[in-house]
Amino acid sequence: MLRLPRIKGLAIPFHTSFEEINLRFYVTRTERDGTRKRGVVFLREFVPRIAITLLASSLYEEPYTTLPTRHTIAATPEALHVSYSWRHTAAGRKTWHSLAVETDPTPQPIAPNSEEEFLTEHYFGYTKRTCGNTSEYGVLHPRWSIYPIRSFTIQADFAALYGPAFAALTHTIPASVLLAEGSDVSVLTGTRLPD
Repeated sequence: MLRLPRIKGLAIPFHTSFEEINLRFYVTRTERDGTRKRGVVFLREFVPRIAITLLASSLYEEPYTTLPTRHTIAATPEALHVSYSWRHTAAGRKTWHSLAVETDPTPQPIAPNSEEEFLTEHYFGYTKRTCGNTSEYGVLHPRWSIYPIRSFTIQADFAALYGPAFAALTHTIPASVLLAEGSDVSVLTGTRLPD
């Protein structure tokens, strides 16, 4: 996903648009007053610029790794083609991995209570800190639109990228695939949660 981040409200010069490929899972956290917060936990995040990795690692202790990345976006009146690729080195071998979709050319609003809403409408991130605590940080972005998917391809070695526990994903057909319009994203100051 291309991101246009603001870290603690500030844009990072020359680092405001870049690919990010991540493996995440979704969580909810209930406050003492009963408020439920929907968030994400990242297992690993690949970005092309070392400054992003260093900043995110030092401020949020997020599991960022710097890798070469690239993308293509080709729009016609009939279809939209989008692909993202990243090069990972495992066992001394450099391999390009990729995700690609063909979609309808016109974005659609996300339907309330849909799977797409569940996947995109998360406004908190959680990460484990070196002291053992968990940190919560806010993520701000407007509601996104999505492009209806016609076809997709995934060429990735999940065991090489994320470890043996994820090997089965290499040959698993995804339950869902979506392409969101995206927007500027602001990442707010994190707060350490009590034990």
